[in-house]
Amino acid sequence: MMDARIRKFRKMLAEAPNYELWKAAALELDFLEGNVEWKEDFVSDLYHYEVIYDRLSHLRQYREQNDFERLKRALREGLHHDLGNMGNPALYTRSRVGTKHLIEEYISQVCESLDYLCDNPVPGFPVVEKLQFFRDTLTSFGRPALLLSGGASLGMFHFGVIKALWERGLLPQVVAGSSVGAIIAGILGVHTDAEVPEMLVPENHHLNAWKWRGVMSALQGNGLFDQGQLRDCLRANIGEYTFEEAFQRTGRSINVSVSPVKAHQKARLLSGYTSPYLMVWSAVLASAAVPGIFPPVTLINKDLHGNTLPYMPRLKFVDGSVVSDLPIERLMHLYDVNFTIVSQTNPHVVPFLNRRGEDEKVGLRGLPAHILKSEVRFHGQGLFDYLRKRVRPELLRQLAGQGYTIMAQRYSGDVTIAPSYRLNHFRRILSDPDPDFIREMMLEGERATWPKISMIRSHARISKTLERCVKRLKDYQRRHSADLRLVSSSGPRT
Repeated sequence: MMDARIRKFRKMLAEAPNYELWKAAALELDFLEGNVEWKEDFVSDLYHYEVIYDRLSHLRQYREQNDFERLKRALREGLHHDLGNMGNPALYTRSRVGTKHLIEEYISQVCESLDYLCDNPVPGFPVVEKLQFFRDTLTSFGRPALLLSGGASLGMFHFGVIKALWERGLLPQVVAGSSVGAIIAGILGVHTDAEVPEMLVPENHHLNAWKWRGVMSALQGNGLFDQGQLRDCLRANIGEYTFEEAFQRTGRSINVSVSPVKAHQKARLLSGYTSPYLMVWSAVLASAAVPGIFPPVTLINKDLHGNTLPYMPRLKFVDGSVVSDLPIERLMHLYDVNFTIVSQTNPHVVPFLNRRGEDEKVGLRGLPAHILKSEVRFHGQGLFDYLRKRVRPELLRQLAGQGYTIMAQRYSGDVTIAPSYRLNHFRRILSDPDPDFIREMMLEGERATWPKISMIRSHARISKTLERCVKRLKDYQRRHSADLRLVSSSGPRT
């Protein structure tokens, strides 16, 4: 009888059309499989529960006593990413929903304390100092980033990941992408929070990106497909924003990876920090220029008068996933990123991913496949390294060099979300995605994200709370300054 109920809820889990039904089935399975007791028992050798318990007790005490000074100090110096190893992936594989209740209570108490300090008047703690406090704490604690990989039309999966995170209030402010991931990062980066639901409707997008030109066009260096068609598609979906203008509009930090064509160039991460006046669509066009499929791209800038012109016209760039599919280290330097969520759709990468987590130990049953994947990657990297240094002609040497960088890259994050491909998916990879296909891939992306929500929330909820506090305080400052100007301009004149 118990086995029949478990099978029933597992089937519901696999076929759930939305998170609410998925979560309901997952909670029933947690109860039937004995995971509820595990979550309630805070003692475990998987994390330093004594440290978290002490921190939780102190925060509660300071809140109850209205001891603002000690509360401020506890939050400013006591917030550390992954405190007591509470981000250990093993804490999120036992249960389908949630983890140890002690961890969840600690995170909730931290967020409530931050909101309390932000939204209530505190003696001797003016808004200017509050804003600096929250900015410093955010810099110290760090923030999450969402990275979207390449994968051509299969990248519609990314929309489902975005939807699942947005609905739970966990969508990072920092979003990076390469190739099709850059396209979707660009689209997301020009939509405000209020516009995200509209963005997630497939019929609202210009979907005609692919137009066949032929083999002769590719041999002449112009690519198999018409780049003008792709350019029109991107401009229709992204608009005429620079990176700086997009950030000012939405508060999202778009980051686009592009790869060099010639020697003596390095891969670049284009963003509001590194290239504020570049047109977002031109950076995305370059990142989507898969060698052989589309020709290299000259980037487009906007000048002081709003006119567009070539940016460094001697240089051209191509597909960002060739050299830097996931620019994790660069994001860490630019944005104090402490946690990476990767949506990985590259068909040459997905089969080699560890589905249950990068740090999980491999059992005996999975050992042969793990060894095979490791050997293929190791020997493939060695082969391409040999070829790129010794093979001739130059075209083959460059192709071998690209093969080496593809094999040598890291393709996963702290949390990696990937699809389970079927044969019919690959038939659509170089064709325009119709609304039905987009909805199919979005649901696939949502279902792949839902099991990761608990781990993402544990890592990202404090950062997101800090970001929202900073935004509220900045908005308050602007309103207060506007009110002061209004009073000043309407005062008595002599």
